[in-house]
Amino acid sequence: MNPVIKILGIDPGIGRCGFAVLEQDKKNIRLLEAGCIVTKSGNPEPARLLEIQTDLQIIIQKWKPQTMAVESLFFISNQKTAISVAQARGAVLVTAAAAGLKILDITPLQVKMSVTGYGKADKKQIQTMIVKLLNLKKLPKPDDAADAVAVAWAGIGRSGRNF
Repeated sequence: MNPVIKILGIDPGIGRCGFAVLEQDKKNIRLLEAGCIVTKSGNPEPARLLEIQTDLQIIIQKWKPQTMAVESLFFISNQKTAISVAQARGAVLVTAAAAGLKILDITPLQVKMSVTGYGKADKKQIQTMIVKLLNLKKLPKPDDAADAVAVAWAGIGRSGRNF
């Protein structure tokens, strides 16, 4: 008997933190929810990080995933942006650890390879494949939510489950 597996994919960001929950039952994978945790740019950074943590706790309580796949940081030319994204990623990781989730660090290359089979795929190719792989009528919006779906998909492939 194959249990139902749920994985939460995260595309970390301070202004918009994309999330997606996928469920795998035997060979079927379906999207349960995708969206963004949006924080107000005028708020102090600690308040924004707390909002990410609080909203993420609600998502975890709602869907009860076993695993969280989080996109790792890649090169960002703007140092201030890199620090904010890293802080948001830290809030995400602490929230996952507190919830007892298995945490998978997913690189952008792993996302591209898992979704398209091509390590140099662009965003449009990844989005097109996500729609096809999950048999969606339309791509989740905004892009951060779609990116989180791709991270979750890559996470299923890396979590030791076969589909």
